[in-house]
Amino acid sequence: MGLLLLCNGGFMLLATLVSGIYEDGATLSIALAAITTMFVGTFAMFYTRGHKKEVKRREGYIIVTFGWLVMSFSGMLPYLFSGAIPTVTNAFFETVSGYTTTGASILDDIEVLPEGLLFWRSLTHWIGGMGIIVLAIAILPLLGIGGMQLFAAEAPGPSADKLHPRITDTAKRLWLIYVGYTLAETVLLKLAGMSFFDAINHSLATLSTGGFSTKNLSVAYWNDQPLIQYIIILFMFLAGSNFVLSYFAFKGKVQRVLKDEEFRYYTGFVVIFTIVAALVVYLKAEVPVTEYHPMVFGSAESSFRHTLFQVISVITTTGFVSADFTSWTPFLTVFFFGLMFLGGSAGSTSGGIKVMRHVLIIKNGLLEFKRTLHPNAIIPVRYNNKTVKEQIVYNIIAFFVLYMLLFIIGALVLGAMGIDFVTAIGGSASSLGNVGPAFGGLYPLSNFNGLPDAAKWWCGFLMLAGRLELFTVLILLTPYFWKRT
Repeated sequence: MGLLLLCNGGFMLLATLVSGIYEDGATLSIALAAITTMFVGTFAMFYTRGHKKEVKRREGYIIVTFGWLVMSFSGMLPYLFSGAIPTVTNAFFETVSGYTTTGASILDDIEVLPEGLLFWRSLTHWIGGMGIIVLAIAILPLLGIGGMQLFAAEAPGPSADKLHPRITDTAKRLWLIYVGYTLAETVLLKLAGMSFFDAINHSLATLSTGGFSTKNLSVAYWNDQPLIQYIIILFMFLAGSNFVLSYFAFKGKVQRVLKDEEFRYYTGFVVIFTIVAALVVYLKAEVPVTEYHPMVFGSAESSFRHTLFQVISVITTTGFVSADFTSWTPFLTVFFFGLMFLGGSAGSTSGGIKVMRHVLIIKNGLLEFKRTLHPNAIIPVRYNNKTVKEQIVYNIIAFFVLYMLLFIIGALVLGAMGIDFVTAIGGSASSLGNVGPAFGGLYPLSNFNGLPDAAKWWCGFLMLAGRLELFTVLILLTPYFWKRT
């Protein structure tokens, strides 16, 4: 925890530097937050310096969950100290939404925030994107702490493919790719016409599949600059794919990428869903002319671009908005609601259930027909031409059941707080899937500021549970987890 706080404070110092460069008036506030965070982190490390540094699976889950909470509570200090977000509830919501890469906001006017705070807001996305724990395990061996258990608990997706026998080297390679993509997108967005400040902030949000923007209109601010939106589309797609595949691609093993079953399904889903939505938008949608729609969707290119943008944004749970997709047609409203449950690839920075889980559940379901006809036959589920262990299939089915159950409970709790049906199910699905924009009162042109304080804390819990793949958080709520064995 102390090490995590030191890292968090270090990133705050980076935001302090940006604030100082732009002379936005928030430099001292952010610096004070950084110093406070680093002081507490140093004290925690010094106080526990003599303790046994042994991390098993049980400790791994505790460190990951409480580590994210510690990061979120310390990360809200710049907002509180500067007065930009004066209440603890709103500051915590904005911060946990950042670290979990949800992108849901309570800010009514984003553009009035000082540049340093806008940069810090984007940094929370970027830190949480690949996982602050993965970053930390590249450093933990210096303290004599093994990191395998942490990586297993934190890494997004059903499994974490190892690129290198040593887990710390794996973390370093993943972060190198992550940083490289971020820098590449920043350069391309700058060349396409964005200011450098907007380019770096949107790159931080894109690669983390977060969705925080520096503009009130989100990416719709650049609706008259298609190249900017196509660049963001490309990097949202890359961020939603398995980062391990990017490593293989850079090593020249392109065939391994093309043969990956999840990548083929992921790409196929994007293509098919985009074609369906684009045809409906082009032929059926009556899009109102608003600030989110400065151009009427009259051309085939415009229909294709906006639907491709929104399909990838929702599937990868990035949450950027180029148009209000809830105003297109009732069919597309339900369509995009369904996409919230898809998620990107395992090993990506996206949230949601993940493509791999959907594929394995469908395969197992179809094989049940064969097993019914041939009860004595052994018919295993295959994935990437390999037999999937039954235990993994059971784990994925359990995850899916828990996910849907928590979604229903989440909506029920929001409904019990007086929130209407559409807003409740939209808020629950968006928070649990780390998507950002939702439906009803939380549609893309709105935000979460109108929710009661209790609802904001509940949505924060759903964001954390969804980001840490349910089991990591929910297992701490079971009595047998805390029993001595």
